[in-house]
Amino acid sequence: MRSQCCGSIRTEDAGRRVELAGWVFRRRDHGGLIFVDLRDVSGVVQVVFSPEIAPEVHGSAHDIKQEYVIRIEGEVSIRPAGTENPNIPTGAAEVLVSSLEVLNTCKPLPFQLEDEEEPNESLRLKYRYLDMRRPKVQETFIERSRAAQVIRSYLIAQGFLEIDTPFLGKSTPEGARDFIIPSRLNQGQFYALPQSPQLFKQILMVAGFDKYFQIARCFRDEDLRADRQPEFTQVDLEMSFVDVDAVLALSEGLINTLFTSIKGTSLTLPVRRMDYTEAMERFGSDKPDLRFDLPIEELTPLFQATEFGVFKKAAETGGAIKGLALRGKSLSRKDLDTAVDMAKSFGAGGLIWMRKEGGKLVSPIVKYLKEAETSSIDNQFSLADGDVVFIMADARAKANDIMGRLRLYLGDRYDLVRRDEYCFLWVVNFPLFEYSEEERRYVALHHPFTSAEGSLKGASGDLASFKAKAYDLVLNGVELGGGSIRNHRKEDQMEMFRLLGLSEEEATQQFGFLLEALEMGAPPHGGIAFGFDRILMMLLGLESIRDVIPFPKTQKGTCLLSGAPAPVKQKQLNELKIRIVKE
Repeated sequence: MRSQCCGSIRTEDAGRRVELAGWVFRRRDHGGLIFVDLRDVSGVVQVVFSPEIAPEVHGSAHDIKQEYVIRIEGEVSIRPAGTENPNIPTGAAEVLVSSLEVLNTCKPLPFQLEDEEEPNESLRLKYRYLDMRRPKVQETFIERSRAAQVIRSYLIAQGFLEIDTPFLGKSTPEGARDFIIPSRLNQGQFYALPQSPQLFKQILMVAGFDKYFQIARCFRDEDLRADRQPEFTQVDLEMSFVDVDAVLALSEGLINTLFTSIKGTSLTLPVRRMDYTEAMERFGSDKPDLRFDLPIEELTPLFQATEFGVFKKAAETGGAIKGLALRGKSLSRKDLDTAVDMAKSFGAGGLIWMRKEGGKLVSPIVKYLKEAETSSIDNQFSLADGDVVFIMADARAKANDIMGRLRLYLGDRYDLVRRDEYCFLWVVNFPLFEYSEEERRYVALHHPFTSAEGSLKGASGDLASFKAKAYDLVLNGVELGGGSIRNHRKEDQMEMFRLLGLSEEEATQQFGFLLEALEMGAPPHGGIAFGFDRILMMLLGLESIRDVIPFPKTQKGTCLLSGAPAPVKQKQLNELKIRIVKE
């Protein structure tokens, strides 16, 4: 129906007859001439209806409206001098129309596609097919397709095989809630949609495939945020006979190739590595944003003999006193009070501030401190007049977390963030376990298949000291992906299950096929999974992964376009032997 796409028209085509099809993006009636911007996925070109060239066609053009689907034939011409549009690739050419066919009409739109102002998100998602007609939205998904091609090309060149893994699997504890699917053929039994291909990619290593990858669909039934969706895409890798350094080097090559191809920005390699403990103690987060310099300082040793109650309690009970210095911003009392209120909103019992004025520290609590203590604070931060120190004391984990969030607030509020930078970071040497207050036991920090640094044999009690062969790649405070070296011997995996409180019977019931595979000559292996949607969000400078997913769900997990989830017919429920119990 067309000889080429709209966005391919150039001045070199002048004099050539073309056939184009697309949507009426804009229509301008200048009395004699009617100008239409004809759009398809490749771009926009101006087509001209003239009563002198084709009177009957010109008459028909009065009836076409925005978003009508039309097909035209005509001759490419160079635009008259002074009428060019330098903002689009086709802007120096136009098509003089001799034939018009209306392929479909269009009802009045719920929102205008050419408006610069973003439509309401609920409206956009309900009419996603209209939203996706907008050129800037289409460009996002063109880039998504390009990114997938770059990833595939890179990994295949590195010797990886692309292999699919099942959607219908077994429900196993992997950290989030499973989506479960009843089986009609096996009454009372359920499949689970994969949270990740974790177990199957390990099985592929046992099968001897050496290097596997998949751009995999994953599913997690969890509460949603801007960077979470119930169904999402990850770039999943696994390799045999590798150590941590090998996985990180391969990953850096992949991400560097992707950013260079899509963004024209290359990484500084090798990417900096930071110990998990340093990340938590100095930045209050295991995904620190390093685009600004505002480290959290350890102040606990300065107050071992303090008489100030808040600091004394923290020092004596194994807590922490942490501080950070905001320099050269001339904060008002209102600014200081706002920072205190912000810390309280993060869960702090309070926040102490000290400002240097006339060579001395000024604060409501200075009168409770010894001169040696205030001098120590001044010296530790090397303060200048006008600088402010924020201090809090609490349990170490809580103090780190709240100061980390305060750091991000101050960085954003006072324009400390170098927003044009990409700061990549590997966070390594994670703890293998973390203590869950809710479950009152240790749980796996990443997942239970992660290998430990050293032997777990005979371990019990306090498991906090064990380190994992695990790693996360962080960009500007956002985790792009993470992985680990896996347990490849059954005895090591069983020790991990034992420490997590799984009996041998429970472990066999839930993971029996994996445990048996580990006894069948499983090689050492490890891998990583990158959040494809999250990487695209960062690459394209967007605020939410919903913007890079073609048909995303709302924060309540609903699809406004299709109406999912929705009731099903009673016949279907009867076949599955399912009865709906109304609360």
